[in-house]
Amino acid sequence: MPAASSFLSRALDDGAVLRIAAPGDEDGILAAIHALAAYEREPDAVRTTTADLTATLFGDDPKAFAHVIERDGEIRAIAVWFLTFSTWTGRHGIWLEDLFVDEADRGRGYGTALLASLASVALERGYPRLEWTVLDWNAPAVGFYRSIGAEAMDEWTTQRMTGEALTALAAR
Repeated sequence: MPAASSFLSRALDDGAVLRIAAPGDEDGILAAIHALAAYEREPDAVRTTTADLTATLFGDDPKAFAHVIERDGEIRAIAVWFLTFSTWTGRHGIWLEDLFVDEADRGRGYGTALLASLASVALERGYPRLEWTVLDWNAPAVGFYRSIGAEAMDEWTTQRMTGEALTALAAR
C-alpha cells in the first residue's frame, strides 16, 4: 500500500516542510537513524544502508514508509513507519518504528507535526491504532508522548528474537 494519502506536504511555521519521504532522502534519513541510535546508547547497532532504505521505502513494493521534515535543504526530523494488523479490530494500524528530531530542532513542534501526520493517515484509512515503543529511561520522550495523549501499555512487554535463538527456532 503506498504511503501517499491526501497528506502530501505541509509548510511549518519556521519555514520547514513536513512531507512524505522521496527518493534522494536516503542519506538524510540514514543520518537521522544513526543519530537516534547514538541517542539510544547503541551507536554501533545500525546496519541499514542507503541501498536498504531505497529498496524498502521506494522499491516496487514498499514495506515501510517515512515522513520527513526538511529545512534549508536538510532533513531535520523523521518518522519511519509500517503497517500492522490487529486480529481483534480486523484492521491495519501504523507502527512507528523511529521518530527522531535533530537535537538542535527539538522544541519546534516537529515531533508533534510528524505524529499528527501519521494520525491523519491512520484516520483517513480507517486504521484505529498508531503505536510505538519508547525506552523507559527516555523521560523527555515519555513526557512528550503523555502530553499528546499517548497511553502506556504497561501490561505488554515487547519480545524479540535474533541471532542464534532465531536460527535455532527456525530449525525446529
